[in-house]
Amino acid sequence: MLRFLFDRSNHRVVCLAIGSFFGAVTASGDEPAVPVFKDGEAQVVKAFEDSDYWIRHDLWVETEFDSDGDEKNDRMHVSVTRPRQTESEGLKLPVVYVSSPYFAGTGDKGQQYFWNPRQEVGAEPPEREHFPAVELKGTRPIISKSHVKEWVSRGYIVVHSSSPGTGLSQGCPTIGGDNESLAPKAVVDWLYGRGKGFTTPDGDEPVVADWCTGKVGMTGTSYNGTIPLAAATTGVEGLEAIIPVAPNTSYYHYYRSNGLVRHPFGFLGEDIDYLYDFIHSGNEARREYCDCEVRDKEMADGMDRVTGDYNDFWAGRDYLNDLQPLKAAVLMAHAFNDWNVVPEHSVRIYEALKAKGVPCQAFFHQGGHGGPPPMKMMNRWFTRYLHGIENDVEKDPRAWIVREQDDQDKPTPYEDFPNPAASPVTLYLQAGAPEQGSLSMSPSAKQGTETLVDNFSFDGDALARAPWTEHRLIYVSDPLTEPVHVSGASRISVKVASSKPAANLSVWLVSLPWTEGKKTRITDNIITRGWADPQNHRSLTEGEPLVPGQFYELSFDLQPDDQIIAKGQQIGLMIFSSDRDFTLHPTPGTKLTVDLDATSITLPIVGGESQLRDALSPAK
Repeated sequence: MLRFLFDRSNHRVVCLAIGSFFGAVTASGDEPAVPVFKDGEAQVVKAFEDSDYWIRHDLWVETEFDSDGDEKNDRMHVSVTRPRQTESEGLKLPVVYVSSPYFAGTGDKGQQYFWNPRQEVGAEPPEREHFPAVELKGTRPIISKSHVKEWVSRGYIVVHSSSPGTGLSQGCPTIGGDNESLAPKAVVDWLYGRGKGFTTPDGDEPVVADWCTGKVGMTGTSYNGTIPLAAATTGVEGLEAIIPVAPNTSYYHYYRSNGLVRHPFGFLGEDIDYLYDFIHSGNEARREYCDCEVRDKEMADGMDRVTGDYNDFWAGRDYLNDLQPLKAAVLMAHAFNDWNVVPEHSVRIYEALKAKGVPCQAFFHQGGHGGPPPMKMMNRWFTRYLHGIENDVEKDPRAWIVREQDDQDKPTPYEDFPNPAASPVTLYLQAGAPEQGSLSMSPSAKQGTETLVDNFSFDGDALARAPWTEHRLIYVSDPLTEPVHVSGASRISVKVASSKPAANLSVWLVSLPWTEGKKTRITDNIITRGWADPQNHRSLTEGEPLVPGQFYELSFDLQPDDQIIAKGQQIGLMIFSSDRDFTLHPTPGTKLTVDLDATSITLPIVGGESQLRDALSPAK
């Protein structure tokens, strides 16, 4: 195995081999180990594969910001894993870089630390209890072993760093603040040869990355997938490519939806200040300062759990607003049934990147949160942009979608997402409450209004299955005589009145009949969902209390999707109020009345109106 030390004479990390291993390699006359490529992909190289001979060391990289108020620029804790040949043979390699707030441990997941969702919509929330400080975990010099096996053996160096205010990194967590973009930028600057690295968090002994070619790629999942995008928005030279997997690209879109307080699936009551507490694993000496300035001032003033409006606080944590400097090649990855970080997070960025003209592709699958592209896709992406091998990856189809019954490593290529052959088709509502109404491609004679009564006690699955209930309105198409392919974002236009000044509004698009018992696929019945606050019918930034009984018109997109709805199924539009797994839980009894003649749903159908009309025609 290898040991490492710091050589003060030339400010480099060097390694010592036990015995005369390096001498034996030289004497044997073996060819120097170098990356190997075949069919446009980096291959596993035997000389890089043995982890006993990898060099591991850590350091601190100085940033350009002071987020913890100690009047010194914060330093980020960084660890490096690289093949021994970067020392013994002077080999220079590109870097795969992963940054995270989770590496050093996280806080208690107990529900008692979430915000209590049992409150009225538009009211001041009850106080939230902050959980105890996170217990720091981890052993130097290794911050994480993620991605190491896959990439070091293929001729890359793998670098990890803890984000500000976590682990041994200095600074404050800000959950999407500027320092979380500038921290990975500083690491890329150091890898490129511009930035400053040191052996200790407070010393002045430098470390240089002279084993790096200066080309860096980033990847990671969820928060770890957000950070690559954050770094790329700085336009930092040397960050050539990123592969964000299920990234949170806007904290507003994570914790709010069209003006409504909406929680990520599985974390009912979580909000941005809870996530701050959850990741704040470092910097004990500056914890009081960080809590006061970030959580108790900036977040408390800006997050607004009363109105749910979009404001400057949320705009500053929306990476769509920061894309102008971005120039890295981007391979987005997301799941259409990710109800934690919903799919619009990647789709909205992907659409903007296409318009911007940077190299970009998208991989989508039908599962839940997480799920990277197949290794072949990632390998080709990094091979092209980090090693500079002309493998024509930029000429590949733009969109890769795992079809409903396929393995996740076998996506189907498409010209783009949404499918260019999709066009909007509008369906209209026909009365039927409290049972099922109908969906039709043609508006019917005057249908009037129908009313539902809010009750968060019933979850969406139960409401969709129910043959008769006053707690939702549901409108269902005829059975499909052939499959229908939906690709893109469905959009609802609804005219609604509330019996109270504020109310939740939830919409599901479902496939019926409901699959009973154990599901075989997560996509069995829920096509897509959406949520909105009728108080924001005019403006996302300035909601206004509703006049009880007065009708308001609003339109909003449901989550983007690409799904083939099977022959024999029916398409159902369900309108209800409180979505038990996502929204606040006001006292049951609020009434929502929908004007059916002014309400419709527009679906992006591959093949357009003629295709859907054929599918809804009686079987021949």
